[in-house]
Parts: sequence; structure tokens; C-alpha cells
Amino acid sequence: MEYIVVDFEWNQSPYGKSASNKRLPFEIIEIGAVKLDEDGREIDRFSEVIKPKVYRKMHHVTKSLTGITEKDLNHGARFPKVLEDFMLWCGKDYMFCTWGNLDLLELQRNMKFYHLENLLPGPIKYYNVQKLFRIFYDEENSVMSLEHAIDYLRMEKKKDFHRAICDAEYTAAIFAGMDKEEAKRWYTMDYYQNPKNRKEEIKLVYDTYAKYVSKEFETKEAAMADREVRTTRCYKCGKTALKRIRWFSGKNRTYYCLAECPEHGYIRGKIRLKKTDAEKIFVVKTLRLIDGEDAEHIEAMKEEVRQKRQEKRHREGVHEG
Repeated sequence: MEYIVVDFEWNQSPYGKSASNKRLPFEIIEIGAVKLDEDGREIDRFSEVIKPKVYRKMHHVTKSLTGITEKDLNHGARFPKVLEDFMLWCGKDYMFCTWGNLDLLELQRNMKFYHLENLLPGPIKYYNVQKLFRIFYDEENSVMSLEHAIDYLRMEKKKDFHRAICDAEYTAAIFAGMDKEEAKRWYTMDYYQNPKNRKEEIKLVYDTYAKYVSKEFETKEAAMADREVRTTRCYKCGKTALKRIRWFSGKNRTYYCLAECPEHGYIRGKIRLKKTDAEKIFVVKTLRLIDGEDAEHIEAMKEEVRQKRQEKRHREGVHEG
């Protein structure tokens, strides 16, 4: 298997959000990729700029960061041609590697805009090198920049950042030095092309947490009533964990629960509801073993929610009276 370490640069509406195309808020204008063999040695690279169709004028921030001009882009080919060349270049047996979790999301959004999803069926399994960096080097900063990681490892900075091939090259240099067998334990799934039915649902188990991505539901209520969505089975032993606090709506439209496995202790459940482009709902549930202090935090959060609801009902009652 080979590794395709890829980076994309994208442009957006230079006239503000109101002038943005809802189907394509970010238009890819450059693809850069480095191909590594199983041992992390570079064997090839890909670099192309793309002539835009939606945003023909550069956003000032994008232009400043990348140095790419409208003149540069006019020399490029259109996205469908560049994408086809890129996918052929990738080959058949490969694994994507990116810095962060946005690149493959925007790639698929651009592909959907041009009706090219068949060139890369999802959900997509890949390595998030930013995530691996945090795990391997015990770094707590979840949004660490690529440049910071290069500085942390004291690697030479031969090229500027924020050009696709340069960022791909730096990311490849970081990934090449990682233990590939250890990395296999921490792969990531991008579910922009989300499961449509029960058979396609995703269940991932890592050392410290488990993730479940559900099928589609018509409504939020139907999703939260689903038995598989609500279950809190311990991902260490497979036994059902007894709920101490049932699912409740917390901050940022996120649901939480607290369960307890007789063998492994407290488990925090966390559910995020995601909406598809077709206005359907699917669930991303994470189960994680926690200690007593974190369990108390869930209890405090539940109590805070209860008090706020009680205060709201009281205000509404006073207003009606």
C-alpha cells in the first residue's frame, strides 16, 4: 500500500457570505500531493492549479496567504480534468494522509458540485496526521498548525507554507517519521458521504474511545429514539453499561449521558446530530471511559440544564399570569 499525502488550497466568495454559493462555499484552486511507499520514502508528487468556475476573483485573505493570483489560475485546467488526472495518479491501493480534517471534506463537496462522487466513494478512511502528531508527541493543542509541528520537530523550513505542494511535502516529512503500525490503530473516517442504511453504519473502536456513525433518519426525534443510537455498550468488553444519567441535551446541540460498566467503570456518551444536504439526520456517537471527576462534571452539567429549564418554565409562567 502507498500513502497519498495531500493538501488543497481553496478560494471563497470575495464579496462576503451573502454572495457565496451554498453548494460550494469553498472552491478548490490547487492540489498538491506527495506519494510515499510503505516505508515512508517519497516516490512521486502531484501539483496542479485549477481554473475556477464559481469564484473567479481571489478573496484577499486567500491571495495574501497563498500568493496565488487570478493570472496563475487562468493557466490551470478545470476541476473535473485535474481531479481525474489526480485520481489516476493516486492508483488503486493507497491511503490518504492530510493535516487536519477539512481537506477531504472540501474535496468531496467540490466533487459533488461537479457530480463526480463516483470517483471517490465514501466514507473515506484516512490518516489525520495532525491527530497522529498529538497522539505520538503527547501534544494537547487540537488545532496545532503545520508550521508549529515543523518547529516542534526542528525540521528545516525550505519553502513557504500555504501552497498545496509545500504543505503536502511538510506533512509527508512528519508522517514519514511516524511508526506506521502504530498509526494503523488511529485511522480516521470522513463521513461526508454518510451511511444511508443500517448495513452501511460505521463502528470504530480505538484504545481510548469508540465511535458510531448511524444511518439516516427523517427527524431528530426519530434518531434519538433509535435503540442502537441510545445504547451504551462498553467498547472494552462488549457488555451493556448501566445508565446513571440518561441522554440529555447539553451545550451546542450535543447530547450527553453517563453509564457505568461493572468491569471498566464510568463511560461518557456524547452524541452530535448531523444534517445532510438533503435535510436528513444522522448521528455521530462517541463513547469514552472517564474517571470519577469527569463523571461528576456530567452530573453537574445535567443539574445546570435542569435548573435552566426550571427557570425558563417559571419565567413563562409569570409572563402568562
